Amino acid sequence: MTVADQLARAELLSLDSRGLLRSLEPLRSPPGAEISLGEERLTNFSANDYLGLAADPRIAAALAEGALRWGAGAGASRLVCGDFLPHRALEQELAQFEQTEAALLFNSGYAANTGVLPVLAGPGDLILSDELNHASLIDGCRLSRARVEVYRHADAGDCAEAVTRARAHARRILVVTDSVFSMDGDRAPLKDLASLCAQHGAMLYVDEAHATGVLGPRGRGLCAEAGIEPDLRMATLSKAAGVAGAYIAASRSVCDWLLNRARPFIYSTALPPALAHAALTAVRLLAGSEGDERRARLHRNAGRFCDGLRKLGLEAAAQSAIFPVVLGSPERALAAATHLRKRGMLVKAIRPPTVPEGKSRLRFALSAAHSDAQVNQVLSALGEVI
Repeated sequence: MTVADQLARAELLSLDSRGLLRSLEPLRSPPGAEISLGEERLTNFSANDYLGLAADPRIAAALAEGALRWGAGAGASRLVCGDFLPHRALEQELAQFEQTEAALLFNSGYAANTGVLPVLAGPGDLILSDELNHASLIDGCRLSRARVEVYRHADAGDCAEAVTRARAHARRILVVTDSVFSMDGDRAPLKDLASLCAQHGAMLYVDEAHATGVLGPRGRGLCAEAGIEPDLRMATLSKAAGVAGAYIAASRSVCDWLLNRARPFIYSTALPPALAHAALTAVRLLAGSEGDERRARLHRNAGRFCDGLRKLGLEAAAQSAIFPVVLGSPERALAAATHLRKRGMLVKAIRPPTVPEGKSRLRFALSAAHSDAQVNQVLSALGEVI
């Protein structure tokens, strides 16, 4: 037994004893409102496929068409010889969608956040980060080697106090926030943060992963709904758009700066050009009239679910497609998830370190693909365990 194996076994035993051990479960079906896990057929309330596009046959056909024309992989980073016409076409489409000068593709939201923040800030700078920001934002802040101050969740006043204290000492100030928070489903006070940044000459970086495609005109996200223009916004193609990858929407100069400095972009093999080709179809569906219809269905489902939670005596607000039901301990969250699964519904238990100690929960993600009957069924089953 190697030293690494000894350490791994001890750590796994510790995780298991605390109800924190995780394992993989491969799907035996395409993604969707109904999935197959082993012999089980389950209604899925855990995926971020908000518009039900992940298994759309038109996007799948575009992916197949792209693979036949462009091959399976890019073969190199984009700065070497992995820059293909579909990448350029997708970036142009995304810039038009976001109404910015430019967009720059990354392989994932995690790669974007951990790559971009160290470009924007470094030693001598200050980053102000919401206390419930996604792990990728937290890691990007750490990698920057800037001084990081965490402000109270969604509290622009607390953020303003930190800016005022640091203004004379920091070379640059960067405010970093999710627009919709992935575990709580609530919204950042973007208008107040934008006003604060404008007043103090600070930069504003907004992660729109769970808002793009869901909120705002044509699904452009919470920034568009709030009527603000941050310095940079990051969005993913892996949630409402149903494919994979991420992008930064910003000015041409900022995107060119990142192209030259963001290490995950420079040193990673590019997204497969076939995937970029498929994402073109996905973005056009998301941004068009069909996208509006799907968003309307999603919002109806979210409203219906929110009303049902309130009837169960739970606090709820339909601010996004995400609804947490906080149960406290990992064991209680796991027991509730097991009960729902026995009733034919997949709702994963979310436990530390993804959420704070004492905040283990069921995280419900609504989709435009859910039927009224499915929403009613999960509410009925939830009422049996709370």
